[in-house]
Amino acid sequence: MKRGRILGSVAGALGLAAAGTAVGVVRQQRQIGRRAGEDIPFGTLRSPEISIVAEDGVRLYVEVDEVDVATPATAATGPLERLLRRTKDDTPPVTVVFVHGFCLNLDCWHFQRAAYRGLVRTVYYDQRSHGRSGNSGRAHSTIDQLGRDLKDVIDAVVPEGPIVLVGHSMGGMSIVALAEQFPDLIGTRVAGVGLVSTTAGGLDPSRILLPMLPARLTGPFASGAVRTLHLGHRAVDVLRRAGSSVATVITDRFAFGGPVPQGYVEFVDDMLGATPFEVVADFFPHFASLDKFDHVESLGRIPTSIICGTNDKITSIGHSRKLHSRIPESRLLECEGAGHMVIMERHELVNAELDQLITAATARTATR
Repeated sequence: MKRGRILGSVAGALGLAAAGTAVGVVRQQRQIGRRAGEDIPFGTLRSPEISIVAEDGVRLYVEVDEVDVATPATAATGPLERLLRRTKDDTPPVTVVFVHGFCLNLDCWHFQRAAYRGLVRTVYYDQRSHGRSGNSGRAHSTIDQLGRDLKDVIDAVVPEGPIVLVGHSMGGMSIVALAEQFPDLIGTRVAGVGLVSTTAGGLDPSRILLPMLPARLTGPFASGAVRTLHLGHRAVDVLRRAGSSVATVITDRFAFGGPVPQGYVEFVDDMLGATPFEVVADFFPHFASLDKFDHVESLGRIPTSIICGTNDKITSIGHSRKLHSRIPESRLLECEGAGHMVIMERHELVNAELDQLITAATARTATR
């Protein structure tokens, strides 16, 4: 198994020699002189809405970034591009499905979306009760349901071809739930997995609450208190809005490991603030009871990258190290000093590791 602590150099994240770095080379060629996403306002990367219906009738909002074969910048003109665009016997190219975390929405993948747009077919969706998706009843606000939702998304917009799944925080838990419930997908349809700032169990859910509550409510908390707050969730939302300046400070502290541009903090805080506390209370009990480490070993059959910041205050680095120890031949990228929103705070390092993952998954599919 390979494990690396990355201290700040993108080059340090590279190292999968067997498959080369097809995605990274092409992506970097396109982005010479600029950093992907830095010059694009948050929340403005859009594709036409696709609405699908989950098994219990909840509407899920989906967007797909297709690769336009007619665009010269993305045409398959060389061997690297051809590797990305088709596999053995002209089967469909790899599709990367990004699954966001708790109280966020699909826009949190801003820097990844900017990096892969037009290069790799990518899918983004809002999890139930988040973003533009429909609200779920409390009975279906579970991690297992999120795994089934992911299967519904795959069936609807990736009906054929290999898939790389990338999940952040609760999105990674959704992927683990999918692997538990649909094990036959691993190594057949699912050709690679990226688990970012996540866990398969043993989480202290009180860590999740701190960025979500107004300052006067962030004292000692128990599940019983959250159940009580569920009854008065509208009042909690009012308090959160009234204490927005304090909430921004809390977001900065718990989402990031070090100084980041103020726009990053405000963007994350807006996503957190847009999530009703009722949703927080609905999902809360399931983080405490999550116990799926016994179901992650199957991910060792495919390329798996695990990424986390060493200063993550929500899902601490120990969770990623445990996942790494349980998934044979997985890769672990530790981003020194980064926090829970490592996908923003260290987006260049994260994207470099995803380059490796997508390339390995594509090469594996092409040689089967």
